[in-house]
Amino acid sequence: MIDTTALPVRPTTAGDLTELIGAELGPTEWYDVTQERVNAFADATDDHQWIHIDVERAAASPLGGTIAHGLFSLSLGPHLSSQLMAFDGFTHSLNYGYNKVRFPAPVPVGSRIRMRATIISAEEVGGGIQVTMSQVVERDGSDKPVLVAESLARVVAAS
Repeated sequence: MIDTTALPVRPTTAGDLTELIGAELGPTEWYDVTQERVNAFADATDDHQWIHIDVERAAASPLGGTIAHGLFSLSLGPHLSSQLMAFDGFTHSLNYGYNKVRFPAPVPVGSRIRMRATIISAEEVGGGIQVTMSQVVERDGSDKPVLVAESLARVVAAS
């Protein structure tokens, strides 16, 4: 039986992954959403919408300040999920994509966020195992999640 309290969980076989189906992992450590990080994301993606980077204009908006890009939260998926599960017992792992992504609530700059994840499935596919995981990112002090996503990863078992 895999211990889901010691993070990150370290499955090494398809059987380990199957055993984890339905198990909630997490939460991760808190991650600070700073204006510097949001600005760096805006520069990396060339998405300079004012609600993310113009502190004065955003302060006068109904949101009361700048907010992180929704895709900023999504881009933290690999970083946050690596705190929950490590695939280092496999030859390699890849982000394969997402089936569903929603941003139910904004992430004001100055917030702290963290992730919880639940393994939905682990299915053998050509050349490896496809792991489907529900990822929920929550904001400190809010009852509503800021990101709900269904991620796909592909892992290849060690020979």
